[in-house]
Amino acid sequence: MNKKISIGEVISFLNKKFRPELQEDYDNAGFLLGEHGTAYRGALVALDLTPEVIEEAIEHGLNLIVTHHPFIFSGLKRITDSSETGRMVIQLVRNGISVYAAHTNLDNLPWGVNGILAEKLGMKNCRILCRQDASAPFETGAGMVGELPKAMETDKFLLKVKEVLMPTGCRRSLCISKHNPKRKVKRIAICGGAGSFLIGNAIDSGADLYLTADMKYHDFQRAEGRITLVDAGHYETEQFAKEIISRAISEKFSNFACRISENQGSLIQYI
Repeated sequence: MNKKISIGEVISFLNKKFRPELQEDYDNAGFLLGEHGTAYRGALVALDLTPEVIEEAIEHGLNLIVTHHPFIFSGLKRITDSSETGRMVIQLVRNGISVYAAHTNLDNLPWGVNGILAEKLGMKNCRILCRQDASAPFETGAGMVGELPKAMETDKFLLKVKEVLMPTGCRRSLCISKHNPKRKVKRIAICGGAGSFLIGNAIDSGADLYLTADMKYHDFQRAEGRITLVDAGHYETEQFAKEIISRAISEKFSNFACRISENQGSLIQYI
């Protein structure tokens, strides 16, 4: 029989583990919905909160959903069934489901979104690309730069990126700046999610290639032959956040179910 644990105890652990104080000023990470005193029954982990994710939590009797992206971001002026967000809030409250988000704070932790992305890509000797606070006890901040074990031709590395980030049969393509496919790359800069703001940092780091998402047309012009820029997709570059969150919860609360959502893929579809 599981020892009774409150949602508040789980939230306290998540705060210590994912440190919401490290989030960017514009963000809204942390405990977003729920009651601290409610008995915890298990967690469902997803990148985004959607109606399908909520239904999955209900189906499996789980009363905490932990996401990477906050579903309440710029504020709610009304909660009614006339919007999807309103309908989700109503359904969550009706079913006693709490919601927590670990967003830019998880981006800024060295073992977070970029740490696991670097690991999946086989990068070594990694460091933060843009430090958040030089006085902090350990490095936190945006992006990461590291090295491949050995130099690879650009297009061979891009094929590896597709193998790691995109499941078999996925029609998603990489968006790449003009480049020499045979040019060797070794130092790689990355930023999971929207990272065009770090293009200058990637160039200054001496990286041969910068991998991120959500770049605009003219962002690619900034490569100027100095670096290869790659847009690999927002979901694709952040998807491993689910593994980080699930692993942390499962290790701490091993007697309770913690599932990664099976109804969660990219919000973007390709035809």
